[in-house]
Amino acid sequence: MSKEKTEKRNPWFWIPSLYYAQGIPYVVVMTVAVIMYKRLGISNTDIALYTSWLYLPWVIKPLWSPIVDIFKTKRFWIVIMQLIIGAGLAGVAFTIPVPNFFQYTLAFFWLIAFSSATHDIAADGLYMLGLNQNQQAFFVGIRSTFYRFAMITGQGLLIILAGFFEVSTGLPPVDISVNTTMNNTTSVFMHPDSLQLQRESELKILTNADNIDLNIEKIEKEKADSLIAFVKEWNLKNNFYSEEKVNGSEVSVDNQQEKSWFTESISEPFENFIKSTFGKEEAPVIVSKGTGNVGLVYFYLSKQPEENIVVNFGSEGGDKSIGLVEGTRFVFTKDNWEKPALAIFQLDPKLNEITSASFQARSGNIPLAWTITFFILAGLFVLFFVYHKFILPYPKSDAPAVKAEGSSVFKEFFKTFALFFKKKNIGIIIAFLLVYRLGESQLVKLASPFMLDSRELGGLGLTTGDVGIIYGTIGIIALTLGGILGGFLASRDGLKYWLWWMLIAINLPNLVYVYLSYAQPESFVLISLSVAVEQFGYGFGFTAYMLYMIFVSEGDHKTAHFAITTGFMALGMMIPGMISGWLQELIGYEHFFVWVVIATIPAFIITKFIHLDENFGKKES
Repeated sequence: MSKEKTEKRNPWFWIPSLYYAQGIPYVVVMTVAVIMYKRLGISNTDIALYTSWLYLPWVIKPLWSPIVDIFKTKRFWIVIMQLIIGAGLAGVAFTIPVPNFFQYTLAFFWLIAFSSATHDIAADGLYMLGLNQNQQAFFVGIRSTFYRFAMITGQGLLIILAGFFEVSTGLPPVDISVNTTMNNTTSVFMHPDSLQLQRESELKILTNADNIDLNIEKIEKEKADSLIAFVKEWNLKNNFYSEEKVNGSEVSVDNQQEKSWFTESISEPFENFIKSTFGKEEAPVIVSKGTGNVGLVYFYLSKQPEENIVVNFGSEGGDKSIGLVEGTRFVFTKDNWEKPALAIFQLDPKLNEITSASFQARSGNIPLAWTITFFILAGLFVLFFVYHKFILPYPKSDAPAVKAEGSSVFKEFFKTFALFFKKKNIGIIIAFLLVYRLGESQLVKLASPFMLDSRELGGLGLTTGDVGIIYGTIGIIALTLGGILGGFLASRDGLKYWLWWMLIAINLPNLVYVYLSYAQPESFVLISLSVAVEQFGYGFGFTAYMLYMIFVSEGDHKTAHFAITTGFMALGMMIPGMISGWLQELIGYEHFFVWVVIATIPAFIITKFIHLDENFGKKES
């Protein structure tokens, strides 16, 4: 009797938790890692390149899926993978605070990615083996719902939690007001070494002035450039900047390596061509008329910190004619805390009226905040491991295929692949799978960094918590509603009827990021609505993509062929995503999002050649 109960466990006890556990590592690797690295100061180029490589396990997942079938049971693979994922998350937590954290955490993210992809194979297999056909049909919505809950947890709750820890581990913020004046006063430059630094028993960020008045009279361009260069050099010399970009390559401040032949002869000329041709144009400055006035602000700590203190300084509102040209992020350590970090403002040369702008310096122990977040995640997966070890059913059909002849198993495996690539119009099929989301694949890697980057760098200057709310709650709700509507309409009228509308829906809303990058609105509501529009369109349009994968997988070996299409789906996200950060840093956010819109054109071209059954997807009456 007990054996029968074990074989057929109530699906409500394990389906929701299983698919919730399936979604968490995917969103952690694809989304949470991007935001974490951005907050830890990694460049957009490196974030996009290395996190895009993490798609690879899902790209090649069909290649090792037979191993899950041949060796051990689906139940075994699920439980073991959850334990390994938990260990990987703990590994990320342990290595965030150490030197070279980027390399170490990436290694653990690779472990999590491969384990998650393997978990996907086993979980979907157990779903089919542990439920009868009627139960499978009933619980398909339940599994999707809890997978969505995992998305909300990852993109929303986890990001909000990390943001909370960032704020709670940080020092009180410092507000700076910059005001223009017509008084005939001259800003006096004070060398940082001569600044009298105030010391207090309580650790806090201090500044030399809360209000800075700048005369709107222009100054000599050479003087402005000299001060900006001094600020940059001072911050570098005192290690307030950990790394500096030189000609698009990150090099150590103290040890700039000799350029390779490839860099000097190929990559640099190519980058310079892209910058000069597609980069943001800078308004020419007429030297004889001078340039906008500049003003400095000094930040320092009241006492020696026990841990590194990261300070992010950026605009909080006001006239955009008052810009922060240097000093958006500082790192105070035990070695440099006795020196002030410098930031410099500059007025637009065309500014001729009294105005003001507000800026804020925020701090937080960002490594500690993310360490705590990943330890919580690791603990969650230990709980999943323990729970599923006892609660997952033991279906009789869940047996290793190793009992069959190994040669026949692998022969069938290769035959399955061959049959997929012999499908009619396979070239069009693969092209569609690769380019349908060509624009989105690049946008998704830079959307969060764009939200987090300061306004001076072309971003929106939002906090980590703000991004969590926008993408993890508002965005996910809009995405889900779009998907529900897409599924309803496709089942009513068929995929062929809605294909072009869904193609438009997934691509056209990318224009909202063009608007956001050019307008840089300060309204949280407006930014949230813009993201909601884009996410709703994506959810609606992605329905066509999923249904098309099902359509091309019809026939023998349907499950295996669908797995192959998911591999091409991941490949279509991986390759464009790898270069997106590099491209954005060359041409800026504004032109990058314009490029994203242009990159949607191939999808419209290839869709014209798609062949679909008139009634595919339509619900039978």
